[in-house]
Amino acid sequence: MADRIPLRPVRGVAPAAGAKRAAYDRAAAPGLRAGRLGRYQLEDESAHLDEMPLMMSEEGFENDESDYQTLPRARIARRKGGLEWFVCGGWKQFCTSCCDWLVNICQRKKELKARTVWLGYPEKCEEKHPRNSIKNQKYNVFTFIPGVLYEQFKFFLNLYFLIVSCSQFVPALKIGYLYTYWAPLGFVLAVTITREAIDEFRRFQRDKEVNSQLYSKLTVRGKVQVKSSDIRVGDLIVVEKNQRIPSDMVFLRTSEKAGSCFIRTDQLDGETDWKLKVAVSCTQRLPSLGDLFSISAYVYAQKPQLDIHSFEGTFTREDSDPPVHESLGIENTLWASTVVASGTVIGVVIYTGKETRSVMNTSNPKNKVGLLDRELNQLTKALFLALVVLSVVMVTLQGFAGPWYRNLFRFLLLFSYIIPISLRVNLDMGKAAYGWMIMRDENIPGTVVRTSTIPEELGRLVYLLTDKTGTLTQNEMVFKRLHLGTVSYGVDTMDEIQSHLVSSCSQAHLQAGGSNPSSTPPRRAQASVPKVRKSVSSRIHEAVKAIALCHNVTPVYEARAGVAAETEFAEADQDFSDENRTYQASSPDEVALVRWTESVGLTLISRDLTAMQLKTPGGHVLTYCILQMFPFTSESKRMGVIVRDESTAEITFYMKGADVAMSTIVQYNDWLEEECGNMAREGLRTLVVAKRALTEEQYQDFESRYNQAKLSVHDRTLKVAAVVESLEREMELLCLTGVEDQLQADVRPTLEMLRNAGIKIWMLTGDKLETATCIAKSSHLVSRTQDIHIFRPVTDRGEAHLELNAFRRKHDCALVISGDSLEVCLKYYEHELVELACQCPAVVCCRCSPTQKAHIVTLLRQHTGKRTCAIGDGGNDVSMIQAADCGVGIEGKEGKQASLAADFSITQFRHMGRLLMVHGRNSYKRSAALGQFVMHRGLIISTMQAVFSSVFYFASVPLYQGFLMVGYATIYTMFPVFSLVLDQDVKPEMAILYPELYKDLTKGRSLSFKTFLLWVLISVYQGGILMYGALVLFESEFVHVVAISFTALVLTELLMVALTIRTWHWLMVVAEFLSLGCYVASLAFLNEYFDIAFITSVTFLWKVSAITLVSCLPLYVLKYLKRKLSPPSYSKLTS
Repeated sequence: MADRIPLRPVRGVAPAAGAKRAAYDRAAAPGLRAGRLGRYQLEDESAHLDEMPLMMSEEGFENDESDYQTLPRARIARRKGGLEWFVCGGWKQFCTSCCDWLVNICQRKKELKARTVWLGYPEKCEEKHPRNSIKNQKYNVFTFIPGVLYEQFKFFLNLYFLIVSCSQFVPALKIGYLYTYWAPLGFVLAVTITREAIDEFRRFQRDKEVNSQLYSKLTVRGKVQVKSSDIRVGDLIVVEKNQRIPSDMVFLRTSEKAGSCFIRTDQLDGETDWKLKVAVSCTQRLPSLGDLFSISAYVYAQKPQLDIHSFEGTFTREDSDPPVHESLGIENTLWASTVVASGTVIGVVIYTGKETRSVMNTSNPKNKVGLLDRELNQLTKALFLALVVLSVVMVTLQGFAGPWYRNLFRFLLLFSYIIPISLRVNLDMGKAAYGWMIMRDENIPGTVVRTSTIPEELGRLVYLLTDKTGTLTQNEMVFKRLHLGTVSYGVDTMDEIQSHLVSSCSQAHLQAGGSNPSSTPPRRAQASVPKVRKSVSSRIHEAVKAIALCHNVTPVYEARAGVAAETEFAEADQDFSDENRTYQASSPDEVALVRWTESVGLTLISRDLTAMQLKTPGGHVLTYCILQMFPFTSESKRMGVIVRDESTAEITFYMKGADVAMSTIVQYNDWLEEECGNMAREGLRTLVVAKRALTEEQYQDFESRYNQAKLSVHDRTLKVAAVVESLEREMELLCLTGVEDQLQADVRPTLEMLRNAGIKIWMLTGDKLETATCIAKSSHLVSRTQDIHIFRPVTDRGEAHLELNAFRRKHDCALVISGDSLEVCLKYYEHELVELACQCPAVVCCRCSPTQKAHIVTLLRQHTGKRTCAIGDGGNDVSMIQAADCGVGIEGKEGKQASLAADFSITQFRHMGRLLMVHGRNSYKRSAALGQFVMHRGLIISTMQAVFSSVFYFASVPLYQGFLMVGYATIYTMFPVFSLVLDQDVKPEMAILYPELYKDLTKGRSLSFKTFLLWVLISVYQGGILMYGALVLFESEFVHVVAISFTALVLTELLMVALTIRTWHWLMVVAEFLSLGCYVASLAFLNEYFDIAFITSVTFLWKVSAITLVSCLPLYVLKYLKRKLSPPSYSKLTS
C-alpha cells in the first residue's frame, strides 16, 4: 500500500536503550524540555534530521537521545534563505507579519480581570466594563464605502478594470466614450454595494431589535424598564419566561418553589435539551424581592473566559453573623443568549457586551474561496500576460515610432476586452442560480445554501469527513440490553424484568408495611450480617432502581389546553398522568434509560433540587432525598448521586459511567470487560452502574470536606475531584446497560454511492473505539471483506515508530486510530501517517476532540491538496465544518449550531448523494463552461481588433466604439451565454445510478489550461475569419466593414452557445431568439454606426451568412467527429 514510503523494520529493543530512554524521560522536566526544544530547532533543519523519521533503528535512538524530543518532519525541504526566500513568497510573509504587528498595536486589547460585583450597586465597580450592546455590523457610516471598495478592488480583475477606466480621463490615452469603460464597472460596483448595503442594514436592524429589548431592573424605588444595551455590571435584572437573557448573570432568585429553573441553550451550544439552573440559596431564602437591597452582599467572579461549561465564583453576605460564603458553579449562572424556559428569574449581571460567553465564542469564519475561482484567477493572469505581449508586439511592429510608450498604453486599452469584466458578474449570478436550484429540489427538502460562493466545490470532493452520532446515526437511543453478570436480558425478555420487579416491589412494600415506620431502622446492623447471595429478583430491583435514580433527567408536565397555564410541574398536586409527561436531560442516553425504567414499571414522576419521586408497579410513590449530585464531564466520563431513602433513611451513593472509568472503581469481577467488548461489537453504547451504601457518619465527613473544597478559589476542580474520588472505592457492581443508536435512513446505500464515486470517507467521532468500529461495519463504511487495522495505543516516539512499521505492511485495510495515538503520531511522524492513511479505503478516528477533528481536516488539505468536505450535526463539529473546503451541517437532535455554521445545511445524511452527484456535478460543469465562454467572448473581439490594427498600419484606433461595445457584452449576448447555467450533460437519475461518473470531475478536466488553450485557438480562428472576411468583402465605405463584421460576430456568438449546449431547455431557445430580436430591433437606432440602406440589402445578408458559416461550420464538423470517434464516458450510458 505504501511501498513508496521507506520505513525500515525496527529491531528488537535493547534493554539498555529502554533504560536510557526511561531515565531521559524522567529527567526531562517540562521547563527543561521546552529549553531543549528551543536549542534544537536549528538542528531540526539539518539534513541529518530530515531523513530521521521512520528510517532509524532502535540503536539510532540510543545514539541520538539528545534529539529524542525534537519534532522533525519527513521529507520537507529545508527552508530557503536570504534573497531566494524573499523572492519565493517571503515578501508576502514579511508584509503580513508587519500588518499584524500594526493591527496589534492599534487594537491592543484590555486585559481581562476577575471582579467583585455588589448586588444592585453598579457604581461600586472599580473597573470600567464594556457596554451591553450587540454589534454584528461589519462597517459604520464612515467605513462602509471604503470597506466595500477595498473588498472589491483587492481582486486582480477588478483592480485592472479600475486602472483601465481611470486612464480614459487622460486625453492622450482616450480611445472611446467614457461610458464604454465606466458603465460595466459601475454596474458591477452598484450591484455589490447594493447587496452589501442591504445585508448591512439587515444586520443593523437585527442588532437594534436585540439592543432595544426592554427588561425590568430592580432598584431601591422598585422596578424600572431598561433597554438591553443600557444594562450594567451589578444591575439586578428580572427575566420572564420565554425571554432572552440579556447578559451573563449569577442566578439569585426564581418564582419556582424548588429554587431552580430550566433554560434553553440551543443558541449558545447547539444542544436542544433544557438545562437545570439553581438559584443561590442565601438569596432564594429571602422573604421578598425588596430584601435584596436590605442585605450587603457581593459576588466574586473569575475573569471572563471562553469556556461556556465552567465557572468559578463565590457569593458572600457580609451583614450576617458569621458572614455567609457560598461557592458558585456553572449551575448558578445564566449566560447571555439563552432563554428562560420556566418561571421568572432574577440575576445579578457579572459580564456585559464583549465579555459575555456568547460573544467571546463567536468567531468570524474565514471567507471560503472555491477552487474554480482560483483556477479562473490564474487564467485571468495568463490573459493579462497575453495582453501585454500582444501590445508589445504591436508597438514593435510599429518600429517604436513616435511616443511609443503612449501607443503601448493605448494598445493595452484597446485589447483590454481580452479580460472580460462580465466574468465576475456572470459567475456570481450563476452561483446564486445554483443555490436557488439546490433549495428548490424536491428530492432533498429542507436543504439550505448558506454560502453561495462555493457550490462548485460540491463537484470536486475527494475526502468526506463525517461525524458519527446524529450524522450517520439518528441520535435516538433505544434500550437494548441489561447484563447482571450471570444473566443477560434483551429486548425480547424485558417482560421477565417486569415480573421480577413487580414481585420484589410488592415484597418490599409488605416488609415496609409490617415494620413500625416510626422506629429508627438499624443502619449499623448491615455490616455485621454475613453476605447472602441475592436472588435474581432483588438484583434486578437494585439495578433498575439505580438506573431510575442515577441521572440528571427531569420530568416536565405540559399543561393541556383548557388547563391553567400557570400550573407548576414541581407542585405535589400536579396531574402526574403519563400522557402529560416528557423528560428533559442533557443527553439522549439518559432519557432512553429513564424511559426504559418507566416501561418496566419503575417511573420517575417528579424531581427537583432536593428530592426525586419514583412510582412502583403497584402504584406506591417512593421518595428519595438528593444529598449530592456529581454531573458527567468528558474528563471523568462518569456521573454520580447520593440519595437518602425517605422510608428507610438509608444513604446510597450511585454511580454510572463509561467502562474505562468504572472498571477501576468497582469491586473485582471477571465479566465486565468481556461483556463490554461484546456489547460494543453489537454497536451498543455501554454504561456501567454501581452503588455504595454509606453510613450517616461517613456521609457527614464527606460533606464537610466536599463543601470546603467547593469554596476554594484556586484549583477548585482538582480539589473537588479528589474529595469525590475518596468515595469511589470498592463500589458494588450492579449491572451493565446497552443502548443502541440507530442508523439514519439509507446511510448504507449513500456511503456505498459515495465510495463508488471515488470519495474517501473518514469517520471522526468522540465515541469509544469498539462502538465506532461497529458502526463503521454496520453502516458499510468498511466493507465486510475488508481487513481492519486497529492502531495500538502509543505514548512515545519509539512505540509510534514500531506501530507505523506494522501498519505499513498491511495492504488495502481500513485504519482505526484513537485520538491519543493520533496526537503522538502527528507530533513525530505527521507526513508519514497522513500519507499512509490517505491510501486506506476508510479511516475511523475515535475519541476525537473538536479541535482534533479540525486539525485532521487541515492536515488533509495541506498534505494532499485535494478538496475536503466535513459533515456533522452538533456544536462539537463546528470547528471541523469551518476548517473544510466545504462544510455541511445536519439539523439534528443536538440542535442547529452545526447547520448554522455550515456552507450547506441538509436534514438527512442520505441527501448527500444527490447534493454531490447531481448538484455538485452540474454546478462545476456549468461554471467551467460559463467562465470559458465569457473569456472566449472577450478574446474573439480582441483578435478582431488586433487584425484590424495590423491591416491599418498598426494604428491604435478602436474598431467598435460607444454603444456597440457595451451592447455586445450585455443585451446582444448576455442571455444566451448566461443560459449555460441550465445546461446538463447527464440526467440526474443517470448521475445517481452511475456514481463512477463523479471520479472524472475530481481530475478538474472541465476547466484546465488544456481546455483554455482550445478556447483561445477557437477565438483566434473565429476572430481572424470574421475580420479578414469583412475586409475582403467590404466595398467602398469603411462603415460596411463595421456592419458586416459586427453582425457576423453577434451571430457567431449565438451559434457558439448553441454548439456548447448539451441538453436544451426551453429558456435557452427563448434567450437565443430574444437576443437576436434585440439586435435586429436596435439596428434601426444605430444610424451612426450602420447604413440602413446597406444592411437591408441582399448583398449584406449573403456576405454576413458566408462569413458566419466559415467561422462556425468547421467547429460543428469537428464536434460531430469527436463525439463519433472519441465519445465522453457519459454518452455511452445515455445512448
